[in-house]
Amino acid sequence: MPQNSNKIEFQILFGQQIKKIRMRKGLSLRQLSQRCDLDFSDIGKYERGEVNIQLSTVHELAEGLGVNPRDLFDFDL
Repeated sequence: MPQNSNKIEFQILFGQQIKKIRMRKGLSLRQLSQRCDLDFSDIGKYERGEVNIQLSTVHELAEGLGVNPRDLFDFDL
């Protein structure tokens, strides 16, 4: 598999993990955006794997979800 598609797959899996945790916590995109001071449309892009996320944003999302940042990376490649 080409390296670029590996990166995209990782972004998609990471985004799915964010969404899974958000849904498990019963939060809408807007509710999560209010908890972590990120725009809800950006969170949607992260969940769909459309954007390469920064570490500071990972921290913001983890705070907003009330999880350890490592929980956002708890998925199989």
